Parts: sequence; structure tokens; C-alpha cells
Amino acid sequence: MSPPVFRFAPSPNGFLHLGHAYSALLNFDLARKSGGRFLLRIEDIDPIRCRPEYEDSIYEDLEWLGIVWEQPVRRQSEHLEIYRDALDRLSHEGLIYSSFESRAQSKKLVDAKDKAGVWPRDPDNGPLYPGEAKSIAAGERSAKIRSGAPYVLRLDMAAACARARNLMWIEQGAGPDGETGDVAAKPEQWGDVILARKETPTSYHLSVVIDDALQGVTQIVRGLDLFWATSVHRLLQELLGLPQPVYRHHSLVRDEDGKKLSKSTMARSAFVG
Repeated sequence: MSPPVFRFAPSPNGFLHLGHAYSALLNFDLARKSGGRFLLRIEDIDPIRCRPEYEDSIYEDLEWLGIVWEQPVRRQSEHLEIYRDALDRLSHEGLIYSSFESRAQSKKLVDAKDKAGVWPRDPDNGPLYPGEAKSIAAGERSAKIRSGAPYVLRLDMAAACARARNLMWIEQGAGPDGETGDVAAKPEQWGDVILARKETPTSYHLSVVIDDALQGVTQIVRGLDLFWATSVHRLLQELLGLPQPVYRHHSLVRDEDGKKLSKSTMARSAFVG
């Protein structure tokens, strides 16, 4: 049997905090104890927020922690054509569509729908996409794209779920309510998720499942905050014919107020839980 393959995949959009260190050390330790491989991947698809100094700091911090990884390091920004190919495949199968609302316009639509009753939220408490872009005629959609209008590419969740039914994943950790073992994926809870933007030809959801497959990752060990995002990842794996890894979601390092740490707030850690 091939050795298990673990990975740590940070985004260089800020300095690492203790939550990242915990996850990196856990993956590295599990790889060593199982006789497996440990990979480092740089998820730098955001051309605005990702910066070279943050990437350099990631290497320095991991080396200081005593973590050793295989070379070369995979950088997502160097493989954008692979994600475009996956989008083309999904588009050919009629599973994605373009929408043109700005964030402000989407918020206005959500606010209007909330007045008529609470609009549904995803597991991260973000409002589901409220627009009606799927009803735009193909010719009008193409004309808008040719005009240079900003757009995003969304997964048609209803069509995708109809294509891939009864999704499950193997969870070796535990979810927010103690979910473990065989867990039923619920991708419909996320609505029509964004898979790419005009300026960025991929998203976290799309690139992470493709890279894990291409790198032969068999064990995905990551924070509990990504537990239900696994539903979207399992759906994309099925749609693209990618292998299914085993998942383990670990507790989060939290600040003094019990909130998960964030790069943007430079939060100080207090405990794991």
C-alpha cells in the first residue's frame, strides 16, 4: 500500500497565527507517526491580498517549528490553467452560470428578502445567493461578459446535486454536533457557491479539491470551521471524477473571547476548543 499523504495549505494573505501552527504541527506529526508524506502547498489565488512577504514568513515560521516538507512546494498561482479546464468541463455539462450582481447589489436583494421573512443562510451564516441570474438569456449573458462587466461563475447547486446524489464522507474527527464516521454531505446548504471570478479564474472550493487530487493527498486534516465546507468539496469531487480522501477536522485555537483566530485581526490565542 502507498503511504498516506498529508498536507498543510496556507494562504499568504497575512502572517500565520497559532491556529495555523497547531494545524501544521498536527499534520506533520500524523505524517511522521504513520510513515506518510507531508506536503506544503501555497494557496495564493487571490492576486490582491496574497503577498510575497507573507509567503516568505510562512516558510520561516514552519522551519522555526521544526517542520520539514517535500519539495517542490506547489503554488496555486502557477497552475491556473488547470482550474480553467475544470470550469470548462463543468460549463460544458451545464452546471455553472455567470452572475453579475455586485456585493452591494446582492446585499440589497438579501435585505429586501429578509423583510418578507428571514432569508436562508449557509453554515457560515452568510446569506445564500438571492439573485436570478439563471434566468438571463444566453445571448444577454454573453454580451455582458464581452462588454467587460464584472461577473462571477456560480455552481448551479440544484443541477449539481441532482447529478451526484447520496454523498458521504469518512470523518475521523468530529463535527460541531459530534458527527463522525460516515457523514452525509449537505452541499445544498451552501446555495449556488462561487467557483471563479472574472479576475480570479478559480475559488478555494474548486482549487483545493483539484490540488488534493493531483498531489495524491489521502488524509485531509484541517480546522473544524471547514467541516461543512467538506459537503461542497465532496460534490465537486464527484462531479469532476476525483478521488475521495479521508477527513479529520480538529478543534480550533481561540482567542480570549472564544472566537477563532483571524489573520485580519491579529488575534491572540487563549485555548484550543
